[in-house]
Amino acid sequence: MGNAHAANLTTEEMDEMLLCSHFTEAEVKKLFRAFRRLDEDGSGQISRAEFMQVPSIASNPLVQRVMAVLDKDNDNEISFAEFVQALSVFSSENEGDKLHMAFKIYDIDGDGFITNGELFTVLKMMVGDNLGDAQLQQVVDKTMIFADKDKDGKVSFDEFCEVVASSDVELDQTLSLVIPSIV
Repeated sequence: MGNAHAANLTTEEMDEMLLCSHFTEAEVKKLFRAFRRLDEDGSGQISRAEFMQVPSIASNPLVQRVMAVLDKDNDNEISFAEFVQALSVFSSENEGDKLHMAFKIYDIDGDGFITNGELFTVLKMMVGDNLGDAQLQQVVDKTMIFADKDKDGKVSFDEFCEVVASSDVELDQTLSLVIPSIV
């Protein structure tokens, strides 16, 4: 999206955004205006520093994980395409897409599994110093025992989905804590 810093999207860029999302043309234009406001230096990319300028994001303890999940090409910046694709997932009715996004927050190494160490790392980001490491490890161990149905020492995506389905917490509520509104 080399043109993301320009005043308008090209026809080709608009067509690409319409294909990779469920948004209408009017919604893509609105998202583009929001993206340009976040892109303070006009580079066509949202840097980590620019991303952190959004108060609801800066105060989110999982901001580093959120940025890593949104940044699909691992260039430490979010392109307009990455921005639209992420927002499309969160505004979609498709629970499977939302579950995949939430799962990726915990799957730090991207191998398709959540390990004890990854769960500890993400929960530590969330609780900070409110729990000691020993207490947090107990929570992690109990969670792993509960979630790891096949007892292979890690939580697969399917096992993650089972845990979410069996909880009283709505997925949309959980994701709103992870990805606050930025538009």
